[in-house]
Amino acid sequence: MTAGPVPLATPLTAPYWEGAKRRELWVQQCHSCGRHYFFPRPSCRYCFSTEVGWTVTSGRASLASYIINARPMPSFRTTDPQVIALVDLEEGPRMLTNVIGVEPDPGCLKLGMALQVDFVQRGEMALPVFRPRVEVSQ
Repeated sequence: MTAGPVPLATPLTAPYWEGAKRRELWVQQCHSCGRHYFFPRPSCRYCFSTEVGWTVTSGRASLASYIINARPMPSFRTTDPQVIALVDLEEGPRMLTNVIGVEPDPGCLKLGMALQVDFVQRGEMALPVFRPRVEVSQ
């Protein structure tokens, strides 16, 4: 991932971005129904409770869908193709992100492939991205 726009935190998203600075992926969790969800919002997307909090995730995910964008993107200083993806976090939420560390080629990207969160710097902010997860055998 190359230099691009710097994300702006809002009061609602500040815990997410603070976690990212520590290289942790945080999502909201409802205290009423127990479900995790993403993107940040003031009430649970499932039961609408306002009794919500933040929790750190495992950072593990699987590839749900992707596109390979080969067109230059405004405000990015690269012409390299980018993998823009939907990933399913182990905790349940689906999020839009980039996949790095793999060739931007359909032959290298398999739906369901195991991913692990990583972070790239954008100015003072850290942006969560995902890369293929390497399983450690014992």
